[in-house]
Amino acid sequence: MSGEAIVVEGRGLHSGAAARVSLARCDGAVTLNGTPIAALRVVDTERETTVETARGRVRTVEHLFAALAGIGVREGMAIEVEGGEVPLADGGAAKWCDAIGAIGVTRAPPLRVVKSGVIEIGRSRYSFVVEVEIEIEVEVEVDGEVEVARWRGDAEDFRARIAPARTFAFARDVDALASRGLASHVDPESVVVIGDGVVHCAGRPFAKDEPARHKLLDLVGDSYLYGGPPIGRVRAFRPGHGATHAAMTRARELGIVARQRA
Repeated sequence: MSGEAIVVEGRGLHSGAAARVSLARCDGAVTLNGTPIAALRVVDTERETTVETARGRVRTVEHLFAALAGIGVREGMAIEVEGGEVPLADGGAAKWCDAIGAIGVTRAPPLRVVKSGVIEIGRSRYSFVVEVEIEIEVEVEVDGEVEVARWRGDAEDFRARIAPARTFAFARDVDALASRGLASHVDPESVVVIGDGVVHCAGRPFAKDEPARHKLLDLVGDSYLYGGPPIGRVRAFRPGHGATHAAMTRARELGIVARQRA
C-alpha cells in the first residue's frame, strides 16, 4: 500500500471475532488482501458473501463492496482485512462510504448491459435492459407486503439513502443463528429484527422500505465482483447473495452484460 491508510475496526456479524480493515491508495486495480477484485472467487453465499483471496478467505464483503460500487471506485485502492471477516460497522455501507471518501479515488463504471434478458434463479428473478444510465430496482417481500427500492447510480444518493440501510433478520431466524454461534456481539443499532407485525431496532427509527434498500445495497455489493453494477436497468425480485452471484455469472456467459472497452 502507498499513502496513509484509513482503518476501520469492529467485530464480524457472523463470527463475532475482532476484525480490522485498512484502506489506502495504490496504483492499479482495487485489491483485497493482495488479490484484484476481478480475480476473487466466491466460495460461500449463505447469509453473506465469502471470497477466496491469495491469503485466505474473507467473509461478509458485500457491504464494503457496495460502498466501492456505489461511489464508483474501480481502481487505485488496496484493502487489507485482518480477522477473516469484514466488520459489521454500522450494519450498512455508510461507514465504508465515509472511509473511502476520505481517501479519494477514481470513479469509472466498466460494466454495461449490452442486450436485454431475463434470468431466473429459483424464486428470484433478474431482468436486464439496455439503458444509458445505471438504474437498479429491487422488490422484496416483508411481512406479507412487497417493498421496492430504486437507485439511479448517483454516488451522493447512494451515500445518503442506500448506504445507511441496516442489516435485517426475521425473528424466526434469530434463534437458529444463535444456536450456530452466529451473529454474536452485534451492536443493536446495526441490525433490525422483523417479527410478526412488530419491528425491533435501536437507534435510528425503522422505515418500511429499509429492508428493500438493504437488499439493493447487497445486490450492488455482490455485483461489484463482476464489475458492476452495470450501466443499464436491472430489476431484481427476491434477490439474495447466492441468486445474485448466479445471475451475474449467467448474464456474463450469455453476453447480457460486458465490460466496457477503455
